[in-house]
Amino acid sequence: MSRRVLVIAAHPDDELLGCGGTLALHARAGDEVTAVIACEGESLRYGPGGAGQAEHMRRAARTLGLVESRPLGFPDQRLDTQSLLDLIVPLERAVRELRPSVIYCQFGGDANQDHELLFRAALVATRPIEPFIEAVYAFDTASSTEWGYPRSFIPDTWVDISTTLEQKIAAMACYESEVRPYPHPRSLDALRHRARAWGNQCCMDAAEVFMTVRRTLRAGAAVG
Repeated sequence: MSRRVLVIAAHPDDELLGCGGTLALHARAGDEVTAVIACEGESLRYGPGGAGQAEHMRRAARTLGLVESRPLGFPDQRLDTQSLLDLIVPLERAVRELRPSVIYCQFGGDANQDHELLFRAALVATRPIEPFIEAVYAFDTASSTEWGYPRSFIPDTWVDISTTLEQKIAAMACYESEVRPYPHPRSLDALRHRARAWGNQCCMDAAEVFMTVRRTLRAGAAVG
């Protein structure tokens, strides 16, 4: 049976940096995948005219097979100017509307403060009062998670993305303003290396990794 999947990300491209290959696997399996992107991701660096992130986001979503990428439009790198409730309310609204069984969100220990604050809001928006939520996972974001301190991202879940790695890379290429030259962590080659390094830890060609925030097995569900 198909499932509904939600990814909560701070900025355009975070959704695929952390779990693009996994989202593509969900889409191939017939799952309905939606991304909620909190910040517009361009005004701070590129000014009022931006860099075309809205179109980049749509192209990346099509490449991964997402049903929708839904921007919330918060100002880039300024989530600390919002109350936590301002962040929680649209996330709760999306959760209740979409009724996802699996949710992926930003890791709260990242160097980027928007990631940290969005994670705190996501914890509230995905609390287990809704019976349809089966699992919440935090993902690793290149050029942020590894730059945080203390370096506390310790994955417990590896997803084999050997068959969707190049799809992830193609989606990242849609974000023309965000791709950097090698050896920057957001270069296309570095993303390939990162996926292969994670995968090799579990004898896979390429993988994405996650920390389990919450996994709920309700009465009648299969254990394991």
